[in-house]
Amino acid sequence: MRTKSLKKNKINVITLGCSKNVYDSEVLMGQLKANGKEVTHEATEDEGNIIVINTCGFIDNAKEESVNTILEYAEKKEQGIVDKVFVTGCLSERYRPDLEKEIPNIDQFFGTTELPLLLKALGADYKHELIGERLTTTPKNYAYLKIAEGCDRPCSFCAIPLMRGQHVSTPIENLVIEAQKLAKNGVKELILIAQDLTYYGLDLYKKRNLAELLEALLKVEGIEWIRLHYAFPTGFPMDVLELMKREPKICNYIDIPLQHISDNILKSMRRGTTYEKTTQLLKDFRTAVPGMAIRTTLIVGYPGETEEDFQILKNWVEKMRFERLGCFTYSHEENTHAYNLVDDVPEEVKQARAAEIMDLQAQISWELNQEKIGQTFKCIIDRKEGQYFIGRTEFDSPDVDNEVLVDASKHYLKTGDFVNLKITDATEFDLYAEPI
Repeated sequence: MRTKSLKKNKINVITLGCSKNVYDSEVLMGQLKANGKEVTHEATEDEGNIIVINTCGFIDNAKEESVNTILEYAEKKEQGIVDKVFVTGCLSERYRPDLEKEIPNIDQFFGTTELPLLLKALGADYKHELIGERLTTTPKNYAYLKIAEGCDRPCSFCAIPLMRGQHVSTPIENLVIEAQKLAKNGVKELILIAQDLTYYGLDLYKKRNLAELLEALLKVEGIEWIRLHYAFPTGFPMDVLELMKREPKICNYIDIPLQHISDNILKSMRRGTTYEKTTQLLKDFRTAVPGMAIRTTLIVGYPGETEEDFQILKNWVEKMRFERLGCFTYSHEENTHAYNLVDDVPEEVKQARAAEIMDLQAQISWELNQEKIGQTFKCIIDRKEGQYFIGRTEFDSPDVDNEVLVDASKHYLKTGDFVNLKITDATEFDLYAEPI
C-alpha cells in the first residue's frame, strides 16, 4: 500500500458510537497487528498517516459526530497531514452512496460486514485463525464480549437491522476461547453485548441459550464478574435469573432497554409488549434476584406521543424506581417503519420531556445512593483520575453508571484490583468511599 509519506505507515483507528463499535475496532486492530502493521487507537500526538474511522449511524447526534469526524480527516488529507482515510461502520453501511458523492476525497468506504475488504485495502489479510484475538482499548480489567451481531426485532424507530443485518449468534465454543484469551491478558470482568441478548442461540441452537453460554463462561479461570447488556424484554429467558441469583460471578445487574410504557406508543413502536406485561416482567426480575440493579433507556417525543402518554411514562418511572436510567429524544430515521409517521412532537417539547424524566431519575438515584451510605461493597478499581481512585460496584457498568471515588491522598489502591469499600457519602451519580 503506497502512501505519500516516506515514513513507515502507522494506522490510527478512531471509534465513534457504542460498545459494539469499540469491539469491532478492537478486532480490526488485532488483525492489523497480526499482519505486522503498526496500529494505534485514537492517538492525538503522532496520530499516524493512515486513518480508519469506525462510524455510528444510529441517531441524528451520532450521525452528525461521524460526518464531522470524516470531514475533519478529509481536510487533514487535503492539507497533507495524513495520507489516507478509510471509513467503516454503521454510517458507512447505511449512507455509502451519499457519502461517496458528498466527500469524494475519502479513499474508500466499507460496510459493517466488510472487515476482510477493509483489511485488504490496508495491505493486510484476514486471518480466520485469530478467534478472540483483539487489541483491547478499555482499561485492562474489563472488556466487552460481543455474543451476537444484528437484530431480528421489528421495532419501528430503529435502523440497526438496516446497518447490522439479521441476528447471528456466535457459537459458545468461540466465545469461551475469546474469554480465555481476555482472561490471560488480565481481564477480570466480561461485559456481554449484542443488539439483543435475549435472542442469543435461537439461530444456532433453536432455543434461547444465554444461560448455557453463561454456564460455560463461568468456568473461565480469571473472570470474576460477568455483566449483561442490552436484553430485549419480550421472550427473556428466565433461567438466566436463577443463574444470576446462584452464581456470585454474574453481576446482579441487567441493561434492558424498554423505550416506553404507554400501550399506544408501545404498539406503534412494534415492541410486542404492553404496560402490564413489562411491569410484571420487572417485578419477576426483582423477585427472582432481590437487590438487582436494572438499567433501562427510554425514548420521548415519538410520533403521536401525547401529553397523556408522557404522563403515563413519567408516573411509571416514579413507580418503578429504576436503579439506572437514560432518556433519549426520538430521532426520525429514514427507511424505518416510524419514518412513515408524522414527526409531530416539537423539538423543544421532546427536550423538555427528556429533561423532566432525567430530573426525576436524578432524585430517585440520589435517594437510592443515600441508602448505600455505611454499607460495604466489593468494587473493581478502573483508574486513577486527579485526586481519586475510581471504581465500580457490581451494580455499575463503565461510562454510564455510578462511580465510587476514593481519596488518593489518603489511600493507595491498585488499578484492576477488587477491594471492599465502605460508602461514606453519596451524590446523585457518585459514591464516596474508603477501603476496609
